[in-house]
Amino acid sequence: MKHFLTLKDYTKDEILEIITLGLRIKAEVKAKRFTPYLEKQTLAMIFEKSSTRTRVSFETGIYQLGGMGLFLSSRDIQLGRGEPMKDTARVISRMCDMVMIRTYSQKQLEEFAGFSQVPVINGLTDEYHPVQLMADYMTMIEHGKEQNPVVAYVGDGNNMAHSWLMLASKLGFELRIATPKGYECNPEIVEDAIEFAKESGATILFTDDPGEAIVNADVVTTDTWVSMGDEGEKEKRIKDFAGYTVDDAMMKRAKADAIFLHCLPAYRGFEVTEEVLEGAQSVVFDEAENRLHAQKGVMVWLDGKRDEV
Repeated sequence: MKHFLTLKDYTKDEILEIITLGLRIKAEVKAKRFTPYLEKQTLAMIFEKSSTRTRVSFETGIYQLGGMGLFLSSRDIQLGRGEPMKDTARVISRMCDMVMIRTYSQKQLEEFAGFSQVPVINGLTDEYHPVQLMADYMTMIEHGKEQNPVVAYVGDGNNMAHSWLMLASKLGFELRIATPKGYECNPEIVEDAIEFAKESGATILFTDDPGEAIVNADVVTTDTWVSMGDEGEKEKRIKDFAGYTVDDAMMKRAKADAIFLHCLPAYRGFEVTEEVLEGAQSVVFDEAENRLHAQKGVMVWLDGKRDEV
């Protein structure tokens, strides 16, 4: 049994296999064919953080695969009243076929997985957001950006930056990360990425100059500067991230046919302008839809049904 907690745990071939599954299942859906690969299975969805895309995509995804999603907020289960994570894991995994967790701590997620009898999927933690990166790379494939791409990430060295580090270092493409001083990526995660890059041939650049990161890039991506839990630092962060807004001038430094990605929600006028988000290079809503299809690939792969698609 394998969990989906971080791309760090996956090989290049496994990542691409899962995305290929997602693309095949997406093609079936677009042709109005819904194959019940996970018929009568139940996905427990535990949310300690609020969500739009994560809840809708997983709940819709398991339904389209023939199963059922069970929404569990921390207010609805004993986890929110002090029950140990390991106890919750042992109970829920005896009743459900798969578990998705959106929580704060990666360690809590890993503890749950350690006591679970069924596959566990990371719906987001403070350290990683791997399902988002599966959707992002699926979107890059659909827009012809998977062949030796140069990806520029501009913004906070957060869970999205960490996940881009894992994807690039596993698949072997060039990633440039621009963060303000004091907002760099976790050094341990950087160290892991550098080790993986030695094997894959990936090129990773860290800078505090967004212009340096974006020049001639094929893909430009960013994320909110004020993540859930950081609201108390909002004013300070807005000041510290001055010059990091992805605007038309910044996009012009990338290739003329570059695409813009954002995991959403986006805060117009902060990390990205309205003009870029709504512009011709933006594929953020293709990207958002692909959360649904990429995650179906993850669920089918974890269930061992990969040869049936």
